[in-house]
Amino acid sequence: MGMNRAQKEAEVTALNERFSNDEIVVVTHYSGLTVKEIEALRNDLRKEGASFKVTKNTLARLAVKGTKFEALGEMFTGPTGIATSKDPGAAKVAHKFAKDHDKLIILGGALGDKILDTKGIEALAKLPGLDELRATIATLIMSPARNLAGALKAPGGKVAGAIKAVADKAE
Repeated sequence: MGMNRAQKEAEVTALNERFSNDEIVVVTHYSGLTVKEIEALRNDLRKEGASFKVTKNTLARLAVKGTKFEALGEMFTGPTGIATSKDPGAAKVAHKFAKDHDKLIILGGALGDKILDTKGIEALAKLPGLDELRATIATLIMSPARNLAGALKAPGGKVAGAIKAVADKAE
């Protein structure tokens, strides 16, 4: 049974809100995936703060109008699924899932207003996540202090070792 006009309008509004709030969109073809596989993809995306939506192409084209992803409109053909997120999580999960499930085909996507092809999505998927970047920055910030503490501690340890050696000889 098809959607009535009110349901279609609600779907367009919800999609438009998603396109307006998220920074990454990955457009896929999902033909041949089972319901269980699509649910597994949704669960994996949810863990990364992303989401996956199967929608009618005409509704997606309407919803994308007026957003930074407007140029994606021509990608909405065939059995389309849309993964979205605020960070590269959608690209990472979709790319990994597509490697494990050959029936999920990544068509392309966008990062902000920049349109990406499949290679662009793959490159985005290989970027470190926000938590990894934070850990790296924290390590870089702490590294000089740790090195300084080690440098200051080392001469004192050498002096203490030399004093102990002299004391051992004196006995």
